[in-house]
Amino acid sequence: MTAARSIRVSGVVQGVGFRPFVFRLARARRLAGWVLNEETGVNIHVEGAEAALDGFLSDLAAQPPPAARINAIEVHPSEAEGLQEFKILESRRRGHPTVRISPDLPACEDCLAELFESGPRHLYPYINCTNCGPRYTVIESLPYDRRNTTMKHWPLDSFCAAQYHDPADRRFHAQPVACSVCGPHYFLESEEAVIAGDAASIERAASLLNAGSIVAIKGIGGYHLACDARNASAVRALRERKFRKEKPFAVMARNLETARALADLNAQSEALLSSSARPIVLASAKLQLPEVAPDNHELGLMLPYAPLHHLLFAAGAPDVLVMTSANRSSEPIAYEDDEARRRLSGIADGFLIGERPIARRVDDSVARAGAFGPVILRRSRGYAPGAVAAMPVDYPILAVGADLKNAITLVVHGQAFVSQHIGDLDHYQALQSFRGAIQDLTSMYEVDWESMLIVHDAHPQYASTVHALDLPSARKVAIQHHRAHIASVLAERQAWDTRVVGVSFDGTGYGDDGTIWGGEFFAGSVAAGFERVMHLRKTALPGGDAAARYPVQCAAGFLAELDRLPDFSASPFHFPSRYYHSAQLLKRRVRTFDTTSVGRLFDAAAALLGFVRESGFEGQAAMWLEHIARSARLHGAYPFPVIDGELDFRPLLEAVIHDRLHGRDSAEIARSFQRAIAQGVCEAVSMLCEAHRIDVVVLSGGVFQNDLLLDDVKSLLSSAPLQIWTNAAVPPNDGGISLGQAALGAFSLSGEPRA
Repeated sequence: MTAARSIRVSGVVQGVGFRPFVFRLARARRLAGWVLNEETGVNIHVEGAEAALDGFLSDLAAQPPPAARINAIEVHPSEAEGLQEFKILESRRRGHPTVRISPDLPACEDCLAELFESGPRHLYPYINCTNCGPRYTVIESLPYDRRNTTMKHWPLDSFCAAQYHDPADRRFHAQPVACSVCGPHYFLESEEAVIAGDAASIERAASLLNAGSIVAIKGIGGYHLACDARNASAVRALRERKFRKEKPFAVMARNLETARALADLNAQSEALLSSSARPIVLASAKLQLPEVAPDNHELGLMLPYAPLHHLLFAAGAPDVLVMTSANRSSEPIAYEDDEARRRLSGIADGFLIGERPIARRVDDSVARAGAFGPVILRRSRGYAPGAVAAMPVDYPILAVGADLKNAITLVVHGQAFVSQHIGDLDHYQALQSFRGAIQDLTSMYEVDWESMLIVHDAHPQYASTVHALDLPSARKVAIQHHRAHIASVLAERQAWDTRVVGVSFDGTGYGDDGTIWGGEFFAGSVAAGFERVMHLRKTALPGGDAAARYPVQCAAGFLAELDRLPDFSASPFHFPSRYYHSAQLLKRRVRTFDTTSVGRLFDAAAALLGFVRESGFEGQAAMWLEHIARSARLHGAYPFPVIDGELDFRPLLEAVIHDRLHGRDSAEIARSFQRAIAQGVCEAVSMLCEAHRIDVVVLSGGVFQNDLLLDDVKSLLSSAPLQIWTNAAVPPNDGGISLGQAALGAFSLSGEPRA
């Protein structure tokens, strides 16, 4: 007797070979019916014998394509239609899209093998199939069909069309499929000439790299600036031309064996490196590559992920390449050809340009195998725009994030989609990208602005807040920065009612009282809200946020709280005049702001230990402090006590000054300082957990990117009956803020910030 089932599959099920997979399953079980893409995912009608249907459903759940991520399978009885075969039907539109868009995928082993075999795709840099290749960076609208991608300009030739329509082929309905006859190509531009042809242009690029030149290379989500990582003069030239003084560069290693020679890789690090996201992975360096990562114990490594990368190495390019975002200073990555030519003129000696347009700029992601497991530090290519949580709401939510390390979150039908890393909104081009990302995602998912809840930071002068308030929705809510950090961890776990003690440490965030927060302890839950229950002792910060660039300026505020200070202009401190100018501002209370920032406390400690120059990039002083601390053995922690309900930094800094004056090694002082922060955190959360009868601790905020700090916290709390939760799917820094904003917004019943 013939039975039938109607099946809906949601998740990452478009652009990953899911329909061909369903087709083959149905044919193998001798079932009839059809499969098609629609706004919510994949819709299947299948009919045949009951036993065959049961086997089909079992295989559907257990054996999805490698790049698919099934969120739910809904199965309902249906009427048999007497169909004789199984077909893939054209996509249809009946409502608003909710399907999850696949992130971009690295070249698969089958395509890499074919890349170096004779045939129409021999050495073809745009080779791909249903299991690999670009997705998010070529999709222009949903559903995911070729006509809705940047490949629409290249009609399939007979060879590719035959594979595209062959159910037995791995390119069956692979939307970006192309070959050297019908697809886009690469060419190289330099002052000498324009070299056409994939092989010739790639060989010339490899030759330039070997000669010490800098080449702008168009990749999946934008341009990279590349040079030989072992050539110190080439890397130095890149720093000078790019105006990037000391910030570390990421490198691409030819293969895993090369990466192992560069850094200490554990099983988790190697799993991250080889994962489908292919992020930059931070790991302890085994050897120093001059100029690549100065004053940093870690090296950022990635493996080739685009066919072009493999072709470059095969053409003889150096086995370790600096691969950094193509921009000046900290501007957004260049991704359009004319933009790249204009912005990178004077930096690149040559441009390796691909003809396929990029739909949107997407940076490389950054991750680490940390103390509490893998953690994403920059969420972009390979992860975005994946859904990271399911929220209990039936209306759309747009959370616009913070102004630093911006990323946005869009909640559609309860699915929280987090965008790619956008950057710092004080840069005009990043602000334009921010606006574009909002337009991009809301248009793609065709959201109803009238029913939209817009969530923004409580800081009234943030560019993201100002833009949010101008958006066409009457429903808006402000969420305090540090509460959003805590909520981001809980949103990842969908732990809405779990009561936690949350620790939110970072550099800056607008507090309920209008001061600069950054060393906060909360008790509560996402559903009920978070009460501020403890914080770092308050001090004055001369110059406000601008002090983040000058550690001695931060130090002036913290040291003003101490008695009997030494002469900081003398040895061993050698503070410059900026410290004394800042101290005068404090005395006059001119441009001074109250703060509880632990990030600024790290800056003050770094100044006391010798980092008295201007920071070249955000967080540099704290990274330097961690770097030197890792070179010393632990000989106890300095005092960092809870006094009158506050973590008091005064005994801590007094101990640092005492030991510095008495000649103790700076690295040993840094190690004892780091341990003191961890010990203070652990003592505070133990006290708060007992007082509030809570057994879950949440750690979030940019300070908790410090893996040595997390190691110490884990060690100190190892015997305590407490669970420690940290970020994993979104960054602990401000790149994860929008997810926490969306979560708290979903549970907010009013338009006011909740405590």
